[in-house]
Amino acid sequence: MFIKLLNFKILNFNLITTILLIQAVLGQTFAQGTLEIINIPNGSFEGIPKGASCPKEWVACGYNSTPDILPGPWGVTNTPSDGYSYLGLTAREDKTFEAISTKLLKPLRKNQCYNFKVDLCRSSAYAGFNGAGTMRIWGAKSSCERLQLLAVSPVISNYDWKTFSFSFFAKDNYDYIIIECYYKMPSLFHYRANILIDSFFYFESCDRA
Repeated sequence: MFIKLLNFKILNFNLITTILLIQAVLGQTFAQGTLEIINIPNGSFEGIPKGASCPKEWVACGYNSTPDILPGPWGVTNTPSDGYSYLGLTAREDKTFEAISTKLLKPLRKNQCYNFKVDLCRSSAYAGFNGAGTMRIWGAKSSCERLQLLAVSPVISNYDWKTFSFSFFAKDNYDYIIIECYYKMPSLFHYRANILIDSFFYFESCDRA
């Protein structure tokens, strides 16, 4: 009887010690801070494929901005990297280019570092807009208001989807982001280009950009 009682006390002591250790570890983790995830509305750009049309939750920026929900229109046949559709943007030789904006579910925070990933490629056939462009992302406080350039992709020359990773440091609080197709920089002239965008799901906070 004494041995059983002793074993029970030892087992109970070990259980309590384990619980306290877990609580201490969790407490330390929360004290150090946890990752913040900011989801991007319709980051898969789902919608019915259609030219000159914005996916749900996104709006076009500018009179000459006519983004496309693809594949299908303009001869673009790339398979989506996620879901059933993706976004297509173009740039033109007259210095105009297409852009779209969305309001984030919660804002990017001032003085905070963020990481994100996005799938990018280009189409070999896009109604003559076949050049290789870049993707630029801006932080904004209202729709289509460009305040801070958060990220610039390399020139997207690949015809198959590739996942690109980015980091940036927010200089202010931003409720909106803007995505645009732009030219290779530096460039001696403006030209016709396209960029395809998919699987842009969230921003994740980080310690340092």
